[in-house]
Amino acid sequence: KHNDCEGETDFEAKGQAMAIALLERIPDLRRILATDVQAAYDGDPACQTTDEVVFCYPGIEAITVYRIAHELVRLDVPFIPRMMSEWAHKETGIDIHPGATIGNYFFIDHGTGVVVGETCEIGDHVKLYQGVTLGALSFKTDDDGTLIRGQKRHPTIEDGVVVYANATILGGRTVIGHDSVIGSSVWITKSVSPRTTVVLEQPSLRVRGGEKDTH
Repeated sequence: KHNDCEGETDFEAKGQAMAIALLERIPDLRRILATDVQAAYDGDPACQTTDEVVFCYPGIEAITVYRIAHELVRLDVPFIPRMMSEWAHKETGIDIHPGATIGNYFFIDHGTGVVVGETCEIGDHVKLYQGVTLGALSFKTDDDGTLIRGQKRHPTIEDGVVVYANATILGGRTVIGHDSVIGSSVWITKSVSPRTTVVLEQPSLRVRGGEKDTH
């Protein structure tokens, strides 16, 4: 009985310490989130005010949940960060693993279908459009076929990168250099040098039927 009570006391004390540590981080979190809101306002000409960003943008909702969940990961809080990220995924269609590392002024435009993996590293002033996947290229296993955990599996996106809709960037060794632009629907598994633009060649269109233009 005595040992059980001691265990409960230790558990409660640890929980209180984690809660206090999180509360102490609130001012910094608020400052960082203000940069995210500003990035959304600056990056979207359809936006009228920063209040509109806060109350209406699913990207900001997902990023806010991520920022708090990531702090809990840093505090070694189990389970709860994933619960938070999956709730945000359900609400917004944006899947950001709480273990990912993301810099300031992060903007997700529209957002539906965005995936950011656990070991992804994202710099400052990065902008992602809907459908972007920052994922793993493969999963390494040991001799018994068991997945090896804890290795970097997801790409690094440096400062000032823009990734357009439905682009897929995979692999833990893949680095997108700073100030690069990744075009829509590209598939990248190798690193890209800084200040590079990567786009698909314009596909040919075939149009059938329809009325002939008599003008």
